[in-house]
Amino acid sequence: MSAFPEYHKYDGLGLAELVRTGEVSPAELLDEAIARIEAGNPRLNAVVRPMYEQARATAQAHQTARAGAKARSGETADAAAPGGPFAGVPFLMKDLLCMVEGVPTSCGTRILKDVPAPHDSEMVRRYRAAGLVIVGKTNTPEFGLLPYTEPQAFGPTNNPWDLARTVGGSSGGSAAAVAAGMTPLAAGGDGGGSIRIPASCCGVFGLKPTRGRTPAGPDVGENWRGYVQEHVLTRSVRDSAAMLDAVAGPEVGAPYWAPPRERPYLEEVTTEPGKLRIAFSSLPLLGHDVDAECERGMRETVQLLEGLGHELVEASTPVDREAFSVAYLKVIAAETSDTIALAARQTGRKLSLGDFEIGTRALAMLGRAFSAGEFAAALSYLQAASLRIGRFFEGYDVVLTPTLASPPVLTGSLQPTAAERRQVEIVSRLNAGWLLKALGVIKPLADKTFAFMPYTPVFNVTGQPAMSVPLHWTAGGLPVGMHFVGRFGDEATLFRLAGQLERAQPWFERTPPAIA
Repeated sequence: MSAFPEYHKYDGLGLAELVRTGEVSPAELLDEAIARIEAGNPRLNAVVRPMYEQARATAQAHQTARAGAKARSGETADAAAPGGPFAGVPFLMKDLLCMVEGVPTSCGTRILKDVPAPHDSEMVRRYRAAGLVIVGKTNTPEFGLLPYTEPQAFGPTNNPWDLARTVGGSSGGSAAAVAAGMTPLAAGGDGGGSIRIPASCCGVFGLKPTRGRTPAGPDVGENWRGYVQEHVLTRSVRDSAAMLDAVAGPEVGAPYWAPPRERPYLEEVTTEPGKLRIAFSSLPLLGHDVDAECERGMRETVQLLEGLGHELVEASTPVDREAFSVAYLKVIAAETSDTIALAARQTGRKLSLGDFEIGTRALAMLGRAFSAGEFAAALSYLQAASLRIGRFFEGYDVVLTPTLASPPVLTGSLQPTAAERRQVEIVSRLNAGWLLKALGVIKPLADKTFAFMPYTPVFNVTGQPAMSVPLHWTAGGLPVGMHFVGRFGDEATLFRLAGQLERAQPWFERTPPAIA
């Protein structure tokens, strides 16, 4: 029997309000979340590490604190309710970056499945302070490197809209869990589109904040040269805004931080954006082709925006496709080489390239093959490109593109071919990353990598806020996200626009066939 059958009808803030007024208890919400995970996970494989016992202890602590506060105050439950904006709400965390003391952070790789984290990460501390009840951890590709969630360590996550389709990556498990109603929101991280890609594939809302808006510590000052930002995937815009209000801000010792907000983001969601000047284009920034459904979704979104009173101008962000994609991959390859060295230190044993998946091996070998000078040159190029893009945004409030080049593709279709696997196997046995470099692998690798995700990585490099909004579905019922990018530091405009779009073309009631 369901503990709270109306669970999926509420977003996170809605559930928190029910807890605050005493209509439902944190334990009842947790029981419902666990029931939905247990029912849906055999089909979806979204949750790879349940944390039910810890969650029950947290839910009980919320309940005890609430009862104690009420008894001390002698006031109503409303006035006495303790905790943050999401007090008592079940929450899932991506099994990457998010560290919970004593619980392994597997990062999608088998070598870290049993290595407990030494302490909580700063984001986890802030999630707890917001009142969330952490129920478990979600599936991710190995080290979050791929735009699809099919790790060998845990197996693929299946899309609740079509079980044969990808959920995207790297926050694929989180997106699938939210779409399927397991929890109203879940954690993600985005270094090349890893929040926005799965948001598009799973029909949920996903915003990547401005560089430095959310903390990366306490062990690192930045991830992937600052390209990675952590935030959440949600069904409602207001949950995303309220969560960013709760977790944003610099931590002690941060190398930089984003410009401060003028007022709470939650207020922006219900504030009309006014007339915005919006550039739009489906021209791929890094790839080459775009599916007709993505083009159709963008054109329909342009009409919707014009109907809402905005000025739409067809113009594309200035990007040198080949130079940008190659420079970006050089940086990620270098970061991957460092990542596997860190993994070896965490396990306390000597590791070989054979301990990792083919894609990880290839990037790590390339990273070792490039010189420090080549790495510095790639960074310099990307910084110069960011300046050019920043100047382009001086003429527009927002830029619109499709989020991806296609609707969610079949699971397995983005995996390396047999020939590519053989090539990497041979080179890794020889430990000859220089050979991959000599063979010119970087350009075809860039072409293949960005064919599916030609828009999102650019704005990780520039550090601008960007969001995928679930505004289009194919005739076959597959979600297609629309991608909106704001000026650096200007999440406020994006939240105003997202709130307006949510009111004009609601998506919250859309539920996938495989809802938990």
